Amino acid sequence: MKKLNQLIECDYEIEISGIATDSRNVKNGYLFIATKGFHVDHFDFVEDAIEKGAIAVITDRLCKFSVPTIVVSNIDEVLLAICEKFYNVSSQDFHFIGITGTDGKTTTATITRNLLNTYVPTAYIGTNGLFCGDDIYPTSNTTPCIEELYYYFSIIKEHKCKIVVMEVSSEALLHHRVDSILFDAIGYTNITEDHLNVHKTLENYRNCKFRLANLCCDDAPIFINGDDENCLLLDNDNIVKFGVNKENDCVISGVKNCKDNTKFTLYYQQRSYIVNSPFSGLYNVYNVVLAWLLACSLLNFDSNLIDDISNLPLVLGRRELFLDQRGFSVLLDYAHTENGILNLLQSLSDYSRVIVVTGAAGGREVEKRPKIGKILFRFADYVIFTADDPRYEEPKNIAIDMLGDYSGNNYTFISSRQEAIKYAFQKAQKGDVIAIIGKGRDNYMAILDKRIPYSDYDEIMKHLVK
Repeated sequence: MKKLNQLIECDYEIEISGIATDSRNVKNGYLFIATKGFHVDHFDFVEDAIEKGAIAVITDRLCKFSVPTIVVSNIDEVLLAICEKFYNVSSQDFHFIGITGTDGKTTTATITRNLLNTYVPTAYIGTNGLFCGDDIYPTSNTTPCIEELYYYFSIIKEHKCKIVVMEVSSEALLHHRVDSILFDAIGYTNITEDHLNVHKTLENYRNCKFRLANLCCDDAPIFINGDDENCLLLDNDNIVKFGVNKENDCVISGVKNCKDNTKFTLYYQQRSYIVNSPFSGLYNVYNVVLAWLLACSLLNFDSNLIDDISNLPLVLGRRELFLDQRGFSVLLDYAHTENGILNLLQSLSDYSRVIVVTGAAGGREVEKRPKIGKILFRFADYVIFTADDPRYEEPKNIAIDMLGDYSGNNYTFISSRQEAIKYAFQKAQKGDVIAIIGKGRDNYMAILDKRIPYSDYDEIMKHLVK
């Protein structure tokens, strides 16, 4: 804890126990900083924050409240300065790698972290949480808000990690959450339509992603998927392209894919590398290559990293495969975009049948639902539609949207995701795969405005015969 006058020039010697810009996160003894968000003006929630225990407020408007109030003109700068003082940490304490894109951020960031961590203590921040050493801490967003981010930086500093690998979401870039960070290297996995409920157009979404390239050191390499037409629109002198196209700087060749591994060859900087990867699917070849390039950029290109790839652990909730003693497999994956689902299902052709358990998130991108439905029925033998963060919508109505004009009968709807997974296990036969997609290792179900404890992984463990 620190006193308020240690955090900002004032006469108040009040002990501050925490910092929040969202009144829902306020606890007793907190300092509430009423920033103006992209969609929400947090000034409107000052009274709510005080009711929840805020003992001081910082705003950028003249006003009087029942607790000590400090008025500033540059509230975003003040927030950053206070976070650095409160947590005794600066972004300059670390080297940063930033990874953005529509699909593959979590897998790529986790692989990058695992490759680097063998040589230099490295942390990961992203959808799966904060990883430091052997410890895992939950995070509320893919890229947390500023006060949370600096709290995590303080944990990273305690663990003596020197490098931080971060997933950087489009919303984080839109809301300027990472503007205080100077990245030593960044990578773009791909860019396809996503989050248009926020960005409205693909061009806006793409340009928002491109903001990350402006947050780099002068000589920072920018690795892009050279086979992705949207990534190719990024204009920067430090770009390095990777992909199967022979015009790329780093060329992928000779991909041999199996159910649980992939072998391929890389050609880069006049050298060739044979890669044995434990990650299957062509899309994971791209993820592995980008992770290798990013890791090598900080360690200098060391061929030992190629050998390290074969020993990498799988990524939680990303193509996580479980074998049932009855002869079928269960696949847990976060895939929820058109491109992500397409890539995943295309890679399952070796199985006798593909049974998919899925839904779509409520309150966003309704127009994409029938497009996802067409992909499902193109590659899956049977689809079990169920709840997937329905929020204020009825899961059955979401499933109807996903069906579109489909007239087949190889599907069912089961509202309860628990029951849907149970039914999939009952239906599976030897040689099949059950693909449970959309939530990965999420530990909640978003219903109305609440997050109800729930885990696909836990449900799988209930029914899996080991």
